[in-house]
Amino acid sequence: MARDLPAAEEFYSQVLGWAFRPTRLGEEFSVGFLDGTPVAGIGALADSLAVAVAWTPYFAVDDADATAARIHERSATVAVGPLSFGTGRAALAADRDGAVFGIWQGKAIPDWSMGTDKAPAWLELRTRDAFEAAIFYAEVLDWACAQPGCCQVAYEDDHVVLRHQGDAVARITGGAVGEAPDPHIRPRWHVYFYVPDVDFAVRTAVGHGGRVVGPADPSGTEDWVTLRDPDGGLFTVTSNDPDPALAPRD
Repeated sequence: MARDLPAAEEFYSQVLGWAFRPTRLGEEFSVGFLDGTPVAGIGALADSLAVAVAWTPYFAVDDADATAARIHERSATVAVGPLSFGTGRAALAADRDGAVFGIWQGKAIPDWSMGTDKAPAWLELRTRDAFEAAIFYAEVLDWACAQPGCCQVAYEDDHVVLRHQGDAVARITGGAVGEAPDPHIRPRWHVYFYVPDVDFAVRTAVGHGGRVVGPADPSGTEDWVTLRDPDGGLFTVTSNDPDPALAPRD
């Protein structure tokens, strides 16, 4: 979610090399493409929906209304929706620890994917209790079910790792503090984007009004930096393959 769609498009096109196209969701939405592959969407709705400027993961569901009901049943929050948007229905929610996520019923973009060299590298949920969060999302989003194409959940290297068709696409890490003022500590979903050159992406971001909020890994074995865009949205750029360790952490 952004406040100024053209400004956000300009920033991310310069920093991440995306080209933007309109969508069937309306003139307030656009999708960023890298070499013809859809990477992420931007919606200029932060002010009208009274939500923070942020990158938010949207999880595909078969029935947005049934999923929203499951979220309510488990004492979490559905803040917006489900509402009809173009070709589908969507809702914005928060889990029991306050981490914001979305759900989407329908198909807006073909070949949307995670974990490839042009798509977002992966997602990370920083939360209070990783095991408890994994149970919540598995129940709400049908993870680790018996259906074909279902995501698998495993405990690997002190994290809960979500895999789709064998590829690691998300990690859940415990230890976040719910009342902490620092967004690096509060429970939240965080997105990592691939770039071919982290230093170039950082210099370009700063030159276009962004700023660095997380240093590169002090071990020197990983190449990643966390940035804040001019509107305040947090994201991390990385040049590393996330699987199997999904190692960078900020």
